[in-house]
Amino acid sequence: MAEPAATTVRSGCPGATHIFLVHGICHGGWCWYKVAARLRRLQPLAASRVVAPDLAASGIDDRRLREVPTFRDYTAPLLDALRSLPDGERAIVVGHSLGGLSVALAAEEFPDKVAAAVFLCAYMPDCMSPPGHVVLQGANRESQMDNEMKPQDGDGKLPASFMFGPQFTKQNVYQLCSKEDITLAKSLMRIGSVFLEDLQIMKPLSMHRYGSVRKVYIVCKQDRTLQEEFQRWMVSNNPVDEVKEIDCADHMAMLSAPDDIVQCIVDIVAKYS
Repeated sequence: MAEPAATTVRSGCPGATHIFLVHGICHGGWCWYKVAARLRRLQPLAASRVVAPDLAASGIDDRRLREVPTFRDYTAPLLDALRSLPDGERAIVVGHSLGGLSVALAAEEFPDKVAAAVFLCAYMPDCMSPPGHVVLQGANRESQMDNEMKPQDGDGKLPASFMFGPQFTKQNVYQLCSKEDITLAKSLMRIGSVFLEDLQIMKPLSMHRYGSVRKVYIVCKQDRTLQEEFQRWMVSNNPVDEVKEIDCADHMAMLSAPDDIVQCIVDIVAKYS
């Protein structure tokens, strides 16, 4: 299983490139277990460290959603891990789904430590609009079916919450995954938040920081949650250095097509680190 977030990252290898795998809403580092295990076995990546952190109030992080009022609070474990990288060491940071916004924030905060920001069928903001804009565009394109959503509390202290419904999960998120992975997800998913209220009032990410980081978008063509058309719309609004495609991957590509994801990451490490 994926390891929990670490506030300090040490490799002992000057110039090493780390690989951070960032989960999406309602998930945790556990969803990367197939990809993380495969990457750790690859000899060309022996000098790298593969980290799949749990963001705040996710996975085995013991905080509850009410203790995580802002998107920055939610992303703090990733930001702390990047902050702790020794001088001269950088990371390939891969974000899935909502994790794309965490990767974007990390690139804004630490552009010198992010060798490449990788968006795996993920939300990718541009430098013109608040990060919440891309979330709103995505929400307008998808059916919510039996997903559960609760509005922000009256005092604004608890963010609006979200949980995937069983039917939406099976039909639109994990439709190409094994029954075992669906069972795993149902047992480990936690209530999360899109933090839309907070993301809408954030300033656009800057061109000289986030905009300067090299970016790769991995399009998953069988994704029914963030459909291919929307993924390509984001790329057209915020051109990237490279677009990769995976034909037979649903939204949970790290589970339905782990070998393809590993190959993409290996190629990216070789090219951008």
